[in-house]
Amino acid sequence: MEATRINFSLNLVHAIDRAEAQHYAAVIMSQADLDQLCLAYKQAVDKWVGAIREEEALATPDHSIVAMEKWDDAHFKEHDAHSKVTAARDAYKDALRRANYSI
Repeated sequence: MEATRINFSLNLVHAIDRAEAQHYAAVIMSQADLDQLCLAYKQAVDKWVGAIREEEALATPDHSIVAMEKWDDAHFKEHDAHSKVTAARDAYKDALRRANYSI
């Protein structure tokens, strides 16, 4: 019977879970930077809500093609506003992760 072979030393110089493990340097964000990102998110949400209300206001008993085109145009504006909210939220969440978890 052949002995099992390994390709690493069984007596490591350092323990795998040593206390002096290397850590990634945290990216420090100032409170002002986080506040600015939060404010940008809130402003984007306010514009999005406004766009939703504009679209809603165009849902009227007027069944003409002109009214439908205005309604569609308002929907596209609402969609663009929602995309900006998503981008602002993601930027804010990424900053919070960097500030709180260093990732």
